[in-house]
Amino acid sequence: MDLSRRRFLQAAVLTAATAGLTAACGGSEPGGSKDSKTLKLWYWAGGMSDKVVADAKKQFSDTTLKTSVIGGDFKTKLLTGLKTAQTAPDITGIKGEDIASFLPNANRFLDLNELGMDKLAPEYLSWKLKQATTQDGKLIGFPIDIGPCAVYYREDLFAKAGLPTDPAKVSSELSTWDAFFEAGVELHKAVPKSFLVNNIGAVFSMAVGQGTKRFIDEDNTFIGDQDHIRAAWTTAVKPYTLGIDAKINDNTWNAAIGNGTVATGLGAAWYALDIQNAAPGTKGKWRVASLPSGPSNLGGSFLCLPSTCANPEKAFEIVSWMLNAENQARGFTDAALFPTTPAAYELPALTGGDAFFGGQKTIEIFGPAAEKIPAAYEAPADAAVSAAYFNELTAIEAKGKDPEDAWKDAVSQAKQIAKRQGVK
Repeated sequence: MDLSRRRFLQAAVLTAATAGLTAACGGSEPGGSKDSKTLKLWYWAGGMSDKVVADAKKQFSDTTLKTSVIGGDFKTKLLTGLKTAQTAPDITGIKGEDIASFLPNANRFLDLNELGMDKLAPEYLSWKLKQATTQDGKLIGFPIDIGPCAVYYREDLFAKAGLPTDPAKVSSELSTWDAFFEAGVELHKAVPKSFLVNNIGAVFSMAVGQGTKRFIDEDNTFIGDQDHIRAAWTTAVKPYTLGIDAKINDNTWNAAIGNGTVATGLGAAWYALDIQNAAPGTKGKWRVASLPSGPSNLGGSFLCLPSTCANPEKAFEIVSWMLNAENQARGFTDAALFPTTPAAYELPALTGGDAFFGGQKTIEIFGPAAEKIPAAYEAPADAAVSAAYFNELTAIEAKGKDPEDAWKDAVSQAKQIAKRQGVK
């Protein structure tokens, strides 16, 4: 599944789920007592390194750490669990695309700064911590991972088109979106079956993430019709108008990535695993270069402590151990979870060459990007509002809709969604 489609689905789910958040989460009463020697940890498959979690049980043998890998819609099940102290986990994961929707109900979680995160904060990426921080300074999430983005490209197809193939040269010579798109035109001329991007929604997602503003500002005012979003839209539409857009918005992406229909992928660090799973036969043909026009982030989750946590101090001790630099490096090896602490970027788990990418040390691309990602305010309704833009970009590709009409409709629909979400 491609990146823009992931984002669209996340937004669609959030539109339905956010409305019920206050009722499901804000109204719970602690009620009852809990065993302070037993702590329940909830996360989803792939959300944590299972090996690190297993070792945490040994490391903290004075506590019984009961772990549950929750399948299905994690957020919905968490909201249900948070209704009472007895059903609530003591430690829980929250996905990056959902964290903003929990901030209005931050009182249902402990402030990690009061447990010692204020002292550890300098070791972690400040922009990621900001995502889980309320406007009055309460931190509810300890960052598990992030999704610094890059260009994944087929080195062999670039060579056929006479384009630069070395990651450093690709990064420097295709350092702007226009230069990147021009290379896509040359690529398509030389290899007609190959297109530069899988869909324009992926470009839009990257371009929005490169800025310091999104669709709603800190005063809860809709700004999705302003110049920064219009510029991202204009950038996204260019591959379509240039004829270098594969227009893939369904599960045919797997085949396209394997047969060369798609020559590049715009994605986060975890996207590497998607490519490897989709096209194992292309091992050694891929490389990674910097994202044109600056870094962007997609994804990355948190561990949070509900206010009903049986033993906050011990829970925080366990969380901070599981997410220290050494264990985050293990998380990268075990589950492709890119670390949120720069100290991990210098550890062997990340500094070695990757055979799938021709032996390239991809940390040389992702590390600097991770540290330079711009901090942007993400409102609780941001993902829901953004769905309108992705829908209209898909309409351009699938129906040939005029991009200007699509823009107007996207803004109109986004305003309606924002109004329903209580945005000014």
